Amino acid sequence: MNFRRTLAELEPKAIKWWPKALEAEVASQSAVQLLVTSQEQFLSILKLSGDRAEQVFAVLEASSFPANLFLKHLVTLADYGGEAIQRLGREFHTIFPLDSSNKFYFEYVYRGQRQSYTFAVLPIKGLGNAKLHLDGAAIAKVQPLSGLYRDMIMLLLFAATSDQAHLAALEKCELGMLLGDAAGLDKYVREKYLHVSRITTGVNTNTLGQIAQRYVADLLKQYLPETYAIYRNGKIRLQGYEKSDGMPFDVVISLNGKSVGVEVSFQVTTNSVIERKSGQADSRQRLMHQNGHKIAYVLDGAGNFQRSSAVSTICLFSDCTVAYSEDEIAVLAEFIKEALA
Repeated sequence: MNFRRTLAELEPKAIKWWPKALEAEVASQSAVQLLVTSQEQFLSILKLSGDRAEQVFAVLEASSFPANLFLKHLVTLADYGGEAIQRLGREFHTIFPLDSSNKFYFEYVYRGQRQSYTFAVLPIKGLGNAKLHLDGAAIAKVQPLSGLYRDMIMLLLFAATSDQAHLAALEKCELGMLLGDAAGLDKYVREKYLHVSRITTGVNTNTLGQIAQRYVADLLKQYLPETYAIYRNGKIRLQGYEKSDGMPFDVVISLNGKSVGVEVSFQVTTNSVIERKSGQADSRQRLMHQNGHKIAYVLDGAGNFQRSSAVSTICLFSDCTVAYSEDEIAVLAEFIKEALA
């Protein structure tokens, strides 16, 4: 069997996108990562929006911050998830009053003054996370500010002070009271993210890379006999390597004093990680061979294949290169059996 593949041999076997078995976990983790990495910019928009209640829209548009991600922050802080949003949509007509122009509105309090907001789009049929692009991979796709997002943002910011709050479980939609108050916003947002929202509770701190590693390690445990030792985030001690505790690998498989170090890279969007792995590939393989071990790579994802030069270099200095499907991990298992025989 051909284990040392070129880029041209590897790419037709690639799946390019996350396998179905991991889609839900990856989508959940992606959303959490986006919230964490965008928290400071989210806060800065709120801090610059204190002159008037609806100033937040001008600041949001000027910042080019995605409207769906901004709303995701508000949904998380108010603990107003998908079921609550769906119920709001279904019961909207019975919750909010009509003005003289036959448009729905709600009144709220801002800076001690009672104000009114007239809905631009709501009510609409099928209101929910999907319609708002808040679920899974959709949260990573930028959505501009629209009438629907304006309606939802105003509700999530101010509805706690409305007469309708108790009718639609909007009591926690109170963040708008702190617009422009830098210290108050910092305290409120950080404490809420740490202690209150059930939306992020229980989400582990695994990176997408760790999810990819675990998937490979779990499949190898199925395909290899129990006599093989399999470690995630393992190290192999090598003579000539600068660190005494060993060279790190995403997955290490050992048997009878010999090892195979496996590097896993699955990137849907392109980044520099594959370039780093490419730059290390030659020296890592040489050291592994000098110490009687082998090195293998699991390479996949649409983003990685956009960096064809880096992937080609890795293929050149790999003893076995496979894609990310179950069939391909089975090929890797066959290589490991031959290498450690």
